[in-house]
Amino acid sequence: MSDRTPETAANPDSARASLEALRAEIAKAVVGQDSAVTGLVVALLCRGHVLLEGVPGVAKTLLVRALAASLELDTKRVQFTPDLMPSDVTGSLIYDARTAEFSFQPGPVFTNLLLADEINRTPPKTQSSLLEAMEERQVTVDGSPRLLPDPFLVAATQNPVEYEGTYPLPEAQLDRFLLKLTVPLPSRQDEIDVLARHANGFNPRDLKAAGVRPVAGPADLEAARAAVAKTSVSAEITGYVVDICRATRESPSLSLGVSPRGATALLSTARAWAWLTGRDYVIPDDVKALALPTLRHRIQLRPEAEMEGVTADSVITSVLAHVPVPR
Repeated sequence: MSDRTPETAANPDSARASLEALRAEIAKAVVGQDSAVTGLVVALLCRGHVLLEGVPGVAKTLLVRALAASLELDTKRVQFTPDLMPSDVTGSLIYDARTAEFSFQPGPVFTNLLLADEINRTPPKTQSSLLEAMEERQVTVDGSPRLLPDPFLVAATQNPVEYEGTYPLPEAQLDRFLLKLTVPLPSRQDEIDVLARHANGFNPRDLKAAGVRPVAGPADLEAARAAVAKTSVSAEITGYVVDICRATRESPSLSLGVSPRGATALLSTARAWAWLTGRDYVIPDDVKALALPTLRHRIQLRPEAEMEGVTADSVITSVLAHVPVPR
């Protein structure tokens, strides 16, 4: 348990310090990946969900497990496989012979932090079982809605869709994720550090032995979210966000641009980033900093653009370069 008191945790400045301390705690288990850690913290502040994409073996799962170990939150993990059923995620009604009645057995989705490991390894039917939970924060079984705990965050990992045995997430499912974070291969020095840690006895399955401990909890998140909600946004910044999103709809490389929901998401993540960096107002650089992870999964490339090597990131980068920045 953490040694913080409820009084200090309720202070916005203390909450910011606690969330910033997550970086140091996660670094005890994961080398590098600062941008992914920042994205996870932003998602927590915005009550959003995160999709982590990277090739196998780049510590996607370890990153989420280290985040869970650094927070005073309940966490569960689901390994998505081709034979996983929706009820294995949401829960189901179980017949009790003693009472001759059905009772609801909650699934692993009833937690604060759900690690959906390799979400694109399971068919669309099971993938869609998370849609209601992610959007409505509830699960409906036999016509009865059951609320999920607060906070609730889905951190899903996936391998790139070109790998064998994967089912690409449909657009409706992708749009439920606030951020899509790419987890790249480590640099040479980072990879040397990883091997050195393992040579010295580091066990990724025993984070307590690595010294990872809770440094933030629900009270910190509540105080931080309240502070983020008070972060001011000028009319110029709002217009800048709208102009960026509208520009994607006019891009010749895209068959699907960013929707108004995507614009709302970009404004939310920019406010969270502004607060994390110590400001109570949003500037254009905040919008630029979060544009790629917030928008890259909300656009769809034309087939001919893909054949020419155009990527979602390159389109968004081009849009950012051409949309006028407010003064």
